[in-house]
Amino acid sequence: MKILFDLLPVILFFGAYKFAGGNEAAAFDLASQWLGAGITPTQAPILIATAVAILTSLAQVAWVWLRHRKIDNMLWASVTIIVLFGGATLLFHDPTFFKWKPTALYWLFGVTLTASALVFRKNLIRSMLEAQIQLPDAVWGRLNMAWAGFFIAMGALNLYVAYNFAESTWVNFKLFGGLGLMLVFVLAQGVYLSRHIHEEPN
Repeated sequence: MKILFDLLPVILFFGAYKFAGGNEAAAFDLASQWLGAGITPTQAPILIATAVAILTSLAQVAWVWLRHRKIDNMLWASVTIIVLFGGATLLFHDPTFFKWKPTALYWLFGVTLTASALVFRKNLIRSMLEAQIQLPDAVWGRLNMAWAGFFIAMGALNLYVAYNFAESTWVNFKLFGGLGLMLVFVLAQGVYLSRHIHEEPN
């Protein structure tokens, strides 16, 4: 259920983009009414979808706060980046900003994992998972750097798709490509960890 909650802005972004693209005239009228003049019909779907993603993210923060009176750092980082990059897209009517949003978030995670390990000697992956599984110190280190490398690679791949393929292809990749690659990475990680999970930690 938490995975679905975390993916909700992406899912609704995808749905809004596809719906607006299938109703171009209505989408253009709505975008022009709320976002001002100067919008072209082809821009309307991505602008409407961006607005939906921003509103969904803000609603998530409000929901979590009302239920738990606390917002975790990952959610704060995600909503801040969505609001900043999405807001720039709506303000300047330029989807390039929002196309950079996944890369900014991926790279933030990658740099945070790397800097925490190398500078502060703190393994964030271990901190999150140690209560569930016991692993040797060396394996925790490799796992942390594997996640950092994965996030950095995903950020680069997002830019490659955004700048070399049609906008609709990037929208599809944002949901299905990102989710699919994450699943493959987690499965591969599970296979690797299965060889070490019964070892005593150092």
